[in-house]
Amino acid sequence: MKKVMLVDDEILIRENIRACVDWEKEGFIYCGDASDGEVALPLIEQWMPDILITDIKMPFMNGLELSSIVRQQMPDIKIIILSGHDEFHYAQSALRLGVEDYCLKPVSSADLIQLLQGVSERIDQEQRAKKKFSYTGEKLLSDLCGGLISTAQAIETASCMNLNLSANYYSVVVFDLRFPNTAPVVEDNLLLTKIDSLLNDQLSQLADSFSFKRSRTETVWILKGNQVETLREKVVQYVNTIHDRIEQNFQLDIPIGIGNVHERLQGIHPSYLEAEEGKNRQRISGLHRTFLSDAPFDGVVDSVLLDRNQIIEFLKIGSPSEAPSFISEFAAGLVQMNWKSSMYGYYLLNDLSMEMIRTAKQSFQTSQDPTELIEELQQSIKHISDFEDCLNYLTFLLDKLWKWRSEGSDKYGDLISKVKQYISESYNDDQLSLQDISRQIGVSPSHMSKVFSQVTGQTMTEYLTGTRIRKAMELLKTTRHKTFEIAFEVGYNDQHYFSNQFKKVTGMTPMEYRKQGTADEKGLIDQDRHGRKNHERQKA
Repeated sequence: MKKVMLVDDEILIRENIRACVDWEKEGFIYCGDASDGEVALPLIEQWMPDILITDIKMPFMNGLELSSIVRQQMPDIKIIILSGHDEFHYAQSALRLGVEDYCLKPVSSADLIQLLQGVSERIDQEQRAKKKFSYTGEKLLSDLCGGLISTAQAIETASCMNLNLSANYYSVVVFDLRFPNTAPVVEDNLLLTKIDSLLNDQLSQLADSFSFKRSRTETVWILKGNQVETLREKVVQYVNTIHDRIEQNFQLDIPIGIGNVHERLQGIHPSYLEAEEGKNRQRISGLHRTFLSDAPFDGVVDSVLLDRNQIIEFLKIGSPSEAPSFISEFAAGLVQMNWKSSMYGYYLLNDLSMEMIRTAKQSFQTSQDPTELIEELQQSIKHISDFEDCLNYLTFLLDKLWKWRSEGSDKYGDLISKVKQYISESYNDDQLSLQDISRQIGVSPSHMSKVFSQVTGQTMTEYLTGTRIRKAMELLKTTRHKTFEIAFEVGYNDQHYFSNQFKKVTGMTPMEYRKQGTADEKGLIDQDRHGRKNHERQKA
């Protein structure tokens, strides 16, 4: 199903579109919405929707500016523009930018569904064309392991490549060549080449087998056969032979994961997951000869999943004071884990740690080398023996990565100061946009927006709005200018929109705020008069 995201500054329109379509029934996933272009950018990068629906008229970054950035950075995303009847010239500009389509407000659910289905069909056509011309044998095997291709598609594609995938049973083996610290040469290209050659030589002796490189250091074998026991024995025999030859020739004990034997072509995917899990368990525990079948399995606890998005979001915006309660709730599913008899918890924490390190490295723009931290974390994981140790480990992990975040905040202090200074000087420009500021500062709009929100805890739109409203409050108190004049002075060319924004921030309309100020001033004057009279009586 295609993922759909909506960007519109009017909450009623967002709520109406969100509620008026039975998304799943129509073949779509509504992944979320945003109130303006700047808020939307990081969410688009995170959610990667297939279809983006965006309003044209929005503050700070309008729909055309957002579309231009998305088209440059994420060209596969299809964009639909929402426009009013008086915005047709904007819609024409949008079509020139490469926007897929546009529709007029208000849009009915039937029209929206028809539009989305048309765009969805065009996406399918493009994907089929890409697969037809870009598929390789390695990509086909990788998609089978990842569960990303149907049986019919796999057979059709394999036939075009003269690959005979048909068999009754399949098993997957994963070789991990990320050498341990005891290796004579760590990450040595020549050593990798020699071991790859040995694997290829061994594989050439196997009938009915295929292989591909999943990464620079990971090789995947797919073996097939028509009898379960025969295939299982063949897998174990060849894996043991490979392991012994690597150990003898290179003095290395590398992790090797073996997936169970599964029926049908679609069984390759679960076998691969089992092999990958077995490999990771070996790497973490150091028991490289213990394959997946040797590890105890707790059917209840070993199926627990941790919400990665939740802890990654907390990594970005959470604080140490919130950590104890967050971690207790986040890891609650592991409370029944028997750490002494099951390896699943170690695998889960290791995999989660690697994901958080990758995110921190990318998001916080740190100069830290993660190698030493990874080694320290993996040593810590090995010593976890109960739920309390698990909570302490997650606290330790967050503390380490928050130091990276702090380094990034210091690193970008000058950038943030320049942005704030430019906004304080230009807030009254009703055409002020994210692109204007990025050109002035000399960085890309998406990078600047991401850094600003991570360091300050608020978006640039929120900061600009706050600056404008604070100035408007000052003018309402100190001048007799009309509301529309004040709106224009602080950067709003629409009095109605200004009043809505003012009420969102202050809880009052501009007129209510001014009356309150007048009442307060009158109260102070009356209080002063009353005080003077009392003082005079006392003197008398």
